Amino acid sequence: MSTFDSRAKEWDKLQRRVQNAKDIAQAIFRRIEPNENMQIIDFGVGTGLLGFEIAKKVKKVYGVDTSKEMLETLKTKNSDTLYIEPILADIMKEPLELVVDGVVSSMTLHHIEDLEKFFNTIKDNLRTGGFIAIADLVSEDGTFHSDNTGVHHFGFAKEELLAIVKKAGFQNADFTVIHEIKKPHKNFPVFLLTAFKGD
Repeated sequence: MSTFDSRAKEWDKLQRRVQNAKDIAQAIFRRIEPNENMQIIDFGVGTGLLGFEIAKKVKKVYGVDTSKEMLETLKTKNSDTLYIEPILADIMKEPLELVVDGVVSSMTLHHIEDLEKFFNTIKDNLRTGGFIAIADLVSEDGTFHSDNTGVHHFGFAKEELLAIVKKAGFQNADFTVIHEIKKPHKNFPVFLLTAFKGD
């Protein structure tokens, strides 16, 4: 059982985590105007903390995750009026065939080892003009997680990440610090990266 599988049932009980997802959603809405025709992939959807905020304003959200138990918890939160379609998949090994209007992600990028492959992979899931909106930690000292198993990046430096995104063919890339996660020993800035798929 993975770390995320074992923590799925307790995941939403941390208020800081719930609030973080809401703050990220609001930051996305300030940069990307959602509409009821949009179809969105939430990569690393987990229990849907970000995805359900997005789902309130778009046509459909596909929630992609490698953790079966996280998706099982997500399913218990689905309703007739607010729904995420769960997809158990590792898109780095088996890319999705979906083509959507946008890809959102919250606090998942630091678990991805090959960033160039990731951005090239999700670009293929976007229609021309489609967007990415990815939130994660600004470069940190490795103390954000109490256990760094499965963590490939201690946050991200702005210029390095923007260079990777632009190399993958995204345009109008923006990296903006949107808030901080306050932990007892330190505050950790969180950024939102947005960019668009060109022709």
